[in-house]
Amino acid sequence: MSIRVGVLALQGDVIEHVHALERIGAQAVAVKTQAQLDTVAGLILPGGESTTLVRLLDRFNMGNPIVERVRNGMPIWGTCMGMILLAHEIAGMDQPTLDLLDITVRRNAFGRQADSAEVPLSIPLLGEEPFPAVFIRAPWIERVGPHVELLAERDGHGVFVRQGHVLASSFHPELTEDDRLHHLFLNIVQSHTN
Repeated sequence: MSIRVGVLALQGDVIEHVHALERIGAQAVAVKTQAQLDTVAGLILPGGESTTLVRLLDRFNMGNPIVERVRNGMPIWGTCMGMILLAHEIAGMDQPTLDLLDITVRRNAFGRQADSAEVPLSIPLLGEEPFPAVFIRAPWIERVGPHVELLAERDGHGVFVRQGHVLASSFHPELTEDDRLHHLFLNIVQSHTN
């Protein structure tokens, strides 16, 4: 039986992550409720708008259940806005986060929508072939905690990190046909369910 991986479906690039998970053989679940969250072995927080999502998490009472599941070992991966939500703090802002990853991020650090770009990114963990990283109003990492593994940088700033079973990327892997990062996350989920 294929492993069930959730995509938080309150806002953002939900369907693109669902399609990527289905391409690699996972059973993708659009998660909007705690009951749906309880059925998945891992969760992706997609790109979107972080201040909006903080309000939606509160309205749907999803913030605490997600934090509790992750603190109890459920793997989670945040992409772009999802990375902002996972961070310990947001530079220059007093915006609440889930505080599940010991990093400080800066919102929109790579520029506005007009500055969006696809960058061939070196991610040694994935092999020699660069990853086609799509940056859209992307954050960067300004501080990495002692237990956080820096997996990729762009222009001297962290853009892909891992802390145990928590993964975060400031770019959008779901907007490419390259499924290596979704495979990586699925492997993390599988290793935490066995």
